[in-house]
Amino acid sequence: MPQFNILNSSHCIAPATVIRGEHAWQEGMHLVGSICRKPIMVGRSNATSLLRKNIFNDLERLELRPISAELDHDCCEVDLQRLHSIALSKRCDGVVAAGGGKVLDAGKLLAHRLGVPCITVPLSASTCAGWTALANVYSPEGAFHHDEVLNSCPELIIFDHGFVRQAPARTLASGIADALAKWYEASISSGSSSDGLIQQAVQMARVLRDQLLIDGPTALRNQDDPAWARVAEACALTAGLVGGIGGARCRTVAAHAVHNGLTQLQGCHQMLHGEKVGYGILVQLRLEEIIGGHQLAGQARRQLLPFLKELDLPINLEDLGLAKASLAELQEVCRFACREGSDIHHLPFPVSAGGLLEALVAAGDIGSTSSERSQNRQKHNDLSEII
Repeated sequence: MPQFNILNSSHCIAPATVIRGEHAWQEGMHLVGSICRKPIMVGRSNATSLLRKNIFNDLERLELRPISAELDHDCCEVDLQRLHSIALSKRCDGVVAAGGGKVLDAGKLLAHRLGVPCITVPLSASTCAGWTALANVYSPEGAFHHDEVLNSCPELIIFDHGFVRQAPARTLASGIADALAKWYEASISSGSSSDGLIQQAVQMARVLRDQLLIDGPTALRNQDDPAWARVAEACALTAGLVGGIGGARCRTVAAHAVHNGLTQLQGCHQMLHGEKVGYGILVQLRLEEIIGGHQLAGQARRQLLPFLKELDLPINLEDLGLAKASLAELQEVCRFACREGSDIHHLPFPVSAGGLLEALVAAGDIGSTSSERSQNRQKHNDLSEII
């Protein structure tokens, strides 16, 4: 027997079938009928209602019997329970989820609870939710509550470039920020792992980051440039593959924990998932800089700032709509982000709510000299006493 130990690990790596390209829906929609005959079709946004109607009509032309179901909120228990009852009463044998990340999460979680297959049709590249075996659950007001691990990735994902091109450019910028977090989080939580698959996932995240930094601005300027397809698929597909290969031990860290905390404030609900995660990357790098003492993190943060600004992504609290947030509200963000079991505790150093508050406020700062770091440490102590 070999004299080393590798922990057993279960990976839901990818959807069973992936169809991608300019006319992916027309190519792949016939596969829906081989998976289910009476799917419940989940959607939400008024902006995509016509597109979803066309998808629904296509399914009917395939002689399927789809049932339309609209979400009233983000992926939340109120909607999930209502749709669960509809699906049971109509004897649906599958779920088709067409929309952005929260719609896709709701569809996957609904299928998981019903024990039926799920087909995802992303209508933006704002997240990799159409790929993964994970769903984030929110309150009806939009505050993050918890995430749920699913038994499998979707049976089929159809990533139609034509559908995704209709989404606002802001959604692609948000997807870029969310995908960038794969590197910044996995490299610090899992970069020293001896597990081969995790090592490979971390390196994939690095390549993903480099591609986004190179192609991101071009993709946002010109949808007809080949960079657009590379970036859109990187955000919606490759980012999910990184998480699938890395598994649960290739962990998210502070960037997503900060996102979860920010969702607790009503004033931040107009911001997209990736926009909050992108700011969370800056906060995480600030934590590494002022608490972890990693000077390279400060350099990485200062290099990332102009890139995020070029993509019109938030780089300070004002950009997040929190210019007038009270100290009590920011403390609420930090307490939630630092709660027991939070991803922030995967950092290689302890983080208190007070330390996070300082980083949250100062993530967009440019300067970080040795004297400033000394002052930051003193502010960290002062803020810790406040909280």
